[in-house]
Order: sequence, then C-alpha cells, then structure tokens
Amino acid sequence: MTFDELNLNKPLLSALDDLGYVNPTPVQEKAFPIIMSGKDLVAIAQTGTGKTFAYLLPMLRQLKYSDQKHPRILIVVPTRELVLQISGEIKKLTSYMNVRYQGVYGGTNINTQKQLVYNGLDILIATPGRLVDLALTGLLRLKDIQKLVIDEVDQMLSLGFRQQLIAFLETLPSKRQNLMFSATITEDVEKVIAKYFYDPQKIEIAAHGTPLDKIIQRAYHVPNFNTKVNLLEYLLASDNELSKVLVFAENKKTADKLFEQLGKKFIDQTSVIHSSLSQNNRISALKHFHEGKKRVLIATDIIARGLDISDVTHVINFDTSRLPEDYIHRIGRTGRANKAGIAISFINEAEQEYQLEIEKLMNKEIPMMPMPEGVQISKIFTEEERPALIDKNLKRIVAIKTPQGQGAFHEKKEKNKKVNLGGPSIKDPKKGKSTRKDNSKRRR
Repeated sequence: MTFDELNLNKPLLSALDDLGYVNPTPVQEKAFPIIMSGKDLVAIAQTGTGKTFAYLLPMLRQLKYSDQKHPRILIVVPTRELVLQISGEIKKLTSYMNVRYQGVYGGTNINTQKQLVYNGLDILIATPGRLVDLALTGLLRLKDIQKLVIDEVDQMLSLGFRQQLIAFLETLPSKRQNLMFSATITEDVEKVIAKYFYDPQKIEIAAHGTPLDKIIQRAYHVPNFNTKVNLLEYLLASDNELSKVLVFAENKKTADKLFEQLGKKFIDQTSVIHSSLSQNNRISALKHFHEGKKRVLIATDIIARGLDISDVTHVINFDTSRLPEDYIHRIGRTGRANKAGIAISFINEAEQEYQLEIEKLMNKEIPMMPMPEGVQISKIFTEEERPALIDKNLKRIVAIKTPQGQGAFHEKKEKNKKVNLGGPSIKDPKKGKSTRKDNSKRRR
C-alpha cells in the first residue's frame, strides 16, 4: 500500500512527498481506518515502527479550521524531548496546512507557555506535570478536547506521573476519542484503559519482547566500572564503524562519571544527557548528536523511549537494563528505517540475572564475546561495586530477653547509680518530698 491509497488530503500528501515517504508502515496502515472511524484505539508496536505518524496523519486529516482558542487535540508524553520531537513531526506534516500547535513541558518559564496557550491552539503536546500546572492557572481549558493521545503511558507511570495522569483524565469531556500508542502494555496500563477507554480496538504489530531482526546483539562479561571504561575506549579507538554511538548508563551519577572519564580521550566527540541537565543543554546534546557533531551520546533511559534518532550505528549498554522491556527499547534506537544496527552490552557479575531475564523475554540468547586482548582488566572497584566486608571473627551479639513482668527494666550504668551518703533531709518545695542533702563534697 502507498499513502496515495489512504484517505489523505492533498496538503498531507504533498508534505509526505516532500519528506520522501511513499509507503505507510504496518502500524500506520492498521491504525488509520480505526482512528478515522472515531473509535478508541490501543496500539502496541515496537519502537521505530512509525507510531507518531500513525496517529498524526488521521487526526490532521480530520482537523478542520477553527479560530477558537482552546485546543481540540491533546497529546500527552512523558518527556520534554518527546514533546519537542512530536512538535517537529507536526511541523513537517503541516507545511501546507494552517494548524496552530504548541509543546509545553516543565523546566522552563511557565509564563511564556501561558501566553502561548492564551493565544489559541488547535493541538497541544504536553508532559503531564506541566499540563496540570497550566490547567490549574485557569488559562488552559480542556473542555473542547475531542481527541486524546497518550504516548508511552507505561513510562509515565514508571516515572511517577500517575497522579497527574489521573488528574487531567478526570477533567476531560466524556465524549472524546482516546488513542494510546506504546511498545509495552503493563498491568497498570490495563487499569487505565479499563477505566477511561470505551471499548477500544487493539492492534499489535510485533509481539511484546521481540527484538528487531536487523539488530545484531552481542555482549561482554566485564567485572567492574573501570574495566567497562577501558573496553569502551578500546572499541571507540579500534573500530571506525562506531561512528554514531548511543551509550546507556543506569543513572545520572554513572552517566556523569562516564562522561568525565571518556572525555579524557574523546572530549570533542562525547556529550551527555539526563534529566538533571538544563533544557538548553539537553536540546544541544541531542542536536549535536543528530547532526553528527558528536560521535558519542551518553544517556540514561530518558531517551530510550519514543525518540527518533536517525542513523545510530551502535547502542552500547554500559549498564545492563534491570527491566528486560527497557533493553528492548534501548536497542531499538539502532536498526531503524530498514537499516542494520549493532547492540553491545557490558555485563558484570551482578547484572547476569538481568541478562537471563532479557534472554527469557526475547526467547533468544545474547552471544557472548571474548574480552579483547588489548583491554586492561582493572582490579579497582567503585564504592557502589565494592561488596560489604564482614569480619569473620566478629562475635555474635546475643539479645538478652527482658524478664517477665519487669517491663523495660535494665541495669543502670555505674556512673548513674545514686548512693545515699546520709546528711540532713531537705524538703523539695516543688514536689513536697524530702530528700537527703549530699554531704559528700563537704566531707572531702
């Protein structure tokens, strides 16, 4: 099938022609008639299959011109990077249309975004937190929403956006079309679907957990952080095919530490991105990686979902994913648009259990590679990797049971024992009791 065979109008077909797109992907082909019919939809599709265009094309096809201020289409995504990406996709598709759209997200001046909302919108793309913030100001009214898209809802829930997600779902008009696009459907997501969707149609393009066929996977057993750094530096120095490399770290601390270490040899080739960086720095890191100005982008799982970064030659899991689903999302950053890709994992002893879960999900083993001879094996472990030391000669402390009927009785320390040394009684005016004056000092 070609896009000409779908019920698209001339402005959209012209935009697709400019972009060089001829054939819709399977998810685009299957989702189009369902969305056009007005039914609710839940689409489960692997990353890189064209989910964004799958909902944008039919919604833009049905969107009619209006000068009303309040948005009619709401797209909610978990990260600001996805907000910017979807805004960019809308820009591409509406080059021959008059559509007002805007992306809003946290970490930037809310007053600027309030003004953009006040000016009037057709489509609003938002992260959950900033969406609720704007709604509470009273400027953003959601009463005219006709179509709701929730993209990567499982990631929203895992990032702690449950409260905000439920908050705006409760305020939307009951008569609306609900669309959900995601690579995974968890039990929590099923609960959201059951409560807020009406008899949704479901389509599944690829079985959950199935890796993309064009991605070559391999792994190394690497004992610790420092050896992982040595191996990464060796691969970057010895293999010119690693020309656009996305490196995933477990957390922000590891990402920053790796960036510092890698920067000693590849300072002009490396950048880093995670949620604690400023918005300008995050945009700049992605932009430079997109444009090929930086060879390596070190990232946390903040960009494992949804983002379309073209021509990534290699994905390197510096830390193995704790969740097997996240591994699938990570390696899906390469091997896109019918191009081959390579995914390499560095696995230490503690991470081998994650490896087994990943292989179980994929129903496929990850081939293990021998450590290259030129890689130095470090014996130095970081604080996080160093196991807790236990003194074998440490005597076991046995708890003494409290005697029956004596409550919390315990023997006083020697220095706290009171000794009656005699002396005249002195009446305590506050308590009305007699106490004996301590004459010990006088006797000395």
